[in-house]
Amino acid sequence: MFTSVLMIEKPLSAVDVEFVTGLHGDERMSFIVLMQPRGDQAVVLLRAIDDVAMGELKEAVREGDEPEGRAARLPAEAGLEHSLLALRAVGCEAVGQVVEDHPLDKLKAVVDESGADEVIVLTAPHYVEEFFHRDWASRARHKVGVPVLKLFAHSDADVRDADAPDGGTGGAQA
Repeated sequence: MFTSVLMIEKPLSAVDVEFVTGLHGDERMSFIVLMQPRGDQAVVLLRAIDDVAMGELKEAVREGDEPEGRAARLPAEAGLEHSLLALRAVGCEAVGQVVEDHPLDKLKAVVDESGADEVIVLTAPHYVEEFFHRDWASRARHKVGVPVLKLFAHSDADVRDADAPDGGTGGAQA
C-alpha cells in the first residue's frame, strides 16, 4: 500500500479526490490528511496580497472575514471530515487531523511515524509565498525526507464553470 500525507487548507473537491487517488495508477492508497485551519493573520495578509496580484480585489477584501482561532477550528474539522469521507468513498484508507500549531513540525512527525512514501501539498496558488519559498511545499522539501508534490486545489465551482456550455466564461465574449 502506498501512503501519502496530504496537507490541505480547504475540503477536497471531487476533482481533487480523483486527482490525488489517481497519481499512482491502480496501487492501493492510504492517506493521512492534515488540515490547517484558515485565519492565521500572516497567512491572511499573504492571501490578500495574492488576490490583489491576481486582480481579484473582492477576494482580497474578504480575506479579513476569515474566522480565527476556535472559530476557524469548526469549519476545519468539518472540511477534514468531508475530505476523509470522500477519500474512503473511492476505496482509500484515510485518517486525519486538524493541525493548528507548527504544521511543518507535525508533518515531519507524521511522516516519520507512519513511514509515508510521499507528501502531497494541495493548496490554492499563493504566489507571494511561493516566490519567497515560504509556501508549505517549499519548506516541507527541506524537512521531511520524502518526495513532496505540490498540487493546486480545485473547487467544485471551478469544475462546474469549466463544464458550462460557455466554458466557464460566464457568457463573456472574447
